[in-house]
Amino acid sequence: MLRGIRGAVQAVENSSEAIHSATQELISALLTANRVQTHEIASVFLTSTPDLDADFPAYAVRQLSGWQQVPLLGAQELKVPGAMPRVIRVLLHVNTGMEAGEIRHVYLGETGKLRPDLA
Repeated sequence: MLRGIRGAVQAVENSSEAIHSATQELISALLTANRVQTHEIASVFLTSTPDLDADFPAYAVRQLSGWQQVPLLGAQELKVPGAMPRVIRVLLHVNTGMEAGEIRHVYLGETGKLRPDLA
C-alpha cells in the first residue's frame, strides 16, 4: 500500500545551512514517528515558501545517507499575503502496511498552526 506522510518545518533564516538543517530535522522526525526505512520510500515531494531561495530542500535530503536512489521533487509555494514565512513542506510517498489512521504527520515548531488537525 502506498501512503502519504505530511510534514512541515520553519527554517530560522534564508541560508543554505538553515534550509539544510530544517529539512533534515523534518525528514528524521517523519521517519522516526512512522518507523519508516529509506528503502520503503517511493518518492518525496518538497516545497518551500518563496522567501527561501538560498538552496534547495531536496538537495538537503540528497545529502543524507541512503537517499541517493530516492526520487525527489521540489517546488515553490505560492506567494500568499500573510502566509507563514520560511516554511518547508514535505510529502513522503511510502510503501507500508500501516492504515491511514496510523500515519503520524509531523509539523515541527510553529508549523503546527498550519494543520492543527494533523499536528
